[in-house]
Amino acid sequence: MPIEKNQVVLFHYSVSDEQGNTVENSRGGEPNAYLHGHGGIIRGLEEALEGREAGDTFSVTVTPDKAYGARKADAVQRVPVKHLVGAKRWKRGMIAQVQTEQGPRHVVVAKVGLKFADVDTNHPMAGKTLTFDVEIIEVRAAEPEEIAHGHAHGPGGHH
Repeated sequence: MPIEKNQVVLFHYSVSDEQGNTVENSRGGEPNAYLHGHGGIIRGLEEALEGREAGDTFSVTVTPDKAYGARKADAVQRVPVKHLVGAKRWKRGMIAQVQTEQGPRHVVVAKVGLKFADVDTNHPMAGKTLTFDVEIIEVRAAEPEEIAHGHAHGPGGHH
């Protein structure tokens, strides 16, 4: 069954940056599940998955414009240290999570003071060209409830 809109795709992946450093790897855990055609993964990866089938393995290099976007120079904000989630002691370069009006967001700590921290609100992978090594595990028709919710349910998905 070729991957097309409104199908649930389960896949394993590893991501590396321009220097070949592995940034993320799903192998060893549950495969990632997403509802194809609903923007649940970065655009460049979703485009590369279109038309492929279970059992396919491939590599694709995704530029920032189809991944996490370009870095924005003016994306540094000052926030109270007590709003940073993920560690007890913060140092420059660490990734923290903060609650925003749009929900939780990952930020990179740029500078830490006693009560406030300057954080870079760019996605940690913004501005990076990424290479994905992908293994498609399963492709199935989405349930009506998954389509209505806009995401896959079950292992590797939501709910």
